[in-house]
Amino acid sequence: MHVGMGVAFQNPENALSDARVWDEEVKIALEAESAGFDSIWSVEHHFTDYTMCPDPLQFLTYIAGQTSTIQLGTGVVVLPWHDPMRVAEQITMLDNLSGGRLILGVGRGLARVEYEGFGVDMNTSRQKLVEMAECVLAGLEDGYLEYDGEVVTQPRRDLRPAPQHSFKGRTYAAAVSPESMPIMAKLGVGLLIIPQKPWDVVENDFKVYTEVYEAENGIAPPPPLCGGFCFVDESADRAEEMAYRYIGDYYSTVLKHYEFGKAAHDGVKGYEFYTNITKYIDRHGSAGAAEDFVKLMPWGTPEQVLEKLEFIRGKVDMAAFFPNFVYAGMPYDEGRRNMNLFVDQVMPELKSWDAPPIGLQAVTAG
Repeated sequence: MHVGMGVAFQNPENALSDARVWDEEVKIALEAESAGFDSIWSVEHHFTDYTMCPDPLQFLTYIAGQTSTIQLGTGVVVLPWHDPMRVAEQITMLDNLSGGRLILGVGRGLARVEYEGFGVDMNTSRQKLVEMAECVLAGLEDGYLEYDGEVVTQPRRDLRPAPQHSFKGRTYAAAVSPESMPIMAKLGVGLLIIPQKPWDVVENDFKVYTEVYEAENGIAPPPPLCGGFCFVDESADRAEEMAYRYIGDYYSTVLKHYEFGKAAHDGVKGYEFYTNITKYIDRHGSAGAAEDFVKLMPWGTPEQVLEKLEFIRGKVDMAAFFPNFVYAGMPYDEGRRNMNLFVDQVMPELKSWDAPPIGLQAVTAG
């Protein structure tokens, strides 16, 4: 199985300078290749202390220049916030510079603060995601972009430098709401799963996605890739205590950034699913919702983490796992200890699990 590592660049309540957070987490990211990780992942967020990586493609371009083999994952580029030609150029430029090491993840985004900051109407987000994905993904295969949609238009222009490798089979999308599953299947992309709801529900959603994907594309979909938040300790009691502290605190940053407690998605077209999260929090309280979130994640002793990952694999048969080890203001020495124990006592077993290749190797194998 492919094993990657995520970096979050969180700075809850501005406890540190942003420069310190970036310095520490870039150092950790640059240790990933020598530690044996297969990929490094970052997300796109703007304007708040939630995640301070406004351009994952730019960050990964820096990582590419400092490394030689590790694959580079965007988890995700939020397409509705971008110009189609500019983002396609960034994608193909990074892939050219890195020798085809990019694993492309795309998504829609759901924070009001970010949509308003870019002056993009959230009511158009689902349509814009579909049209942006159709435009950009076709362009990466054809070598030029041309599109005339309801919300996205792009006159024909060549991509230079030209794409050197296909992105079919190494493009994924984050999908949380049930309505997103058939959309991603029709686009012909794989799924990025970040645990947010019960695994039985995720398993059922994946069945719908698989049925639509096979009907639309005539082949089985690629196995999904799975992220998450991991805490490993030799002591089961300490692992539980720290998981509920830091993974629970991470969920608090989610509630703050996405304004789930304020019903920010009420009446917004395409975000009906997320109003249910607000109702869920109203019923269970933020502490109860955080506890449920923690339970979804792989934490514990090395043996317990492997058991939980085996359970997740039984639900979604993922081809890769890329956890975060530092989050929610966790001290960096603790995060590094967390990562090192995972590398020593969890990763060797994970890498022994059978799974198909991902990234360019999957494209060439196909």
